[in-house]
Amino acid sequence: MQKAIKYTIFKTKWGYFGLFGTEYALCRTQLPGCEPEKIKSLLLRSMPDARFDKGFLKPLQKQINTYFEGAYVDFRNIPIELEGIGSFFGSVLKACRNVEFGRTITYAGLAEKINRPAAVRAVGNALAKNPLPLIIPCHRVVRSDGKIGGFSAVGGPELKAKLLKHEQQSQFDSQSS
Repeated sequence: MQKAIKYTIFKTKWGYFGLFGTEYALCRTQLPGCEPEKIKSLLLRSMPDARFDKGFLKPLQKQINTYFEGAYVDFRNIPIELEGIGSFFGSVLKACRNVEFGRTITYAGLAEKINRPAAVRAVGNALAKNPLPLIIPCHRVVRSDGKIGGFSAVGGPELKAKLLKHEQQSQFDSQSS
């Protein structure tokens, strides 16, 4: 039985966000941007036959909106599909998924977590191809010297810095209430 491939683009406080997948698992996300058509083209770049569904993954849409409004949200329980990726890439993304909200880890630290301490550059390259930014929080991985490092998503390192600041502030706000 063929899985129905769907997508949705919805407005958040930070702009339009895209989700792509099946009713069973999320396959790709697109971080917020100003133009819904640009989000759509980036989201569907290799799957133009996906069907738009405004209500697709509605509970996740609500969680993402809550996140961008400044609340703590844990996306680790969202079913994801990482089919067709290599074992190294998969191990990097799985380890990255466990970096907690408001925390960071270095590229070297993530390489250590997957028992490949010499693979720091390869870890960075794998994160640059992350198909599920935000759900797999690659923005939480920084350089060993404390600098932000790269970020291949639209918005680049400036968006990465904004996401980190947003999470640190949200975490502070939740602890002080």
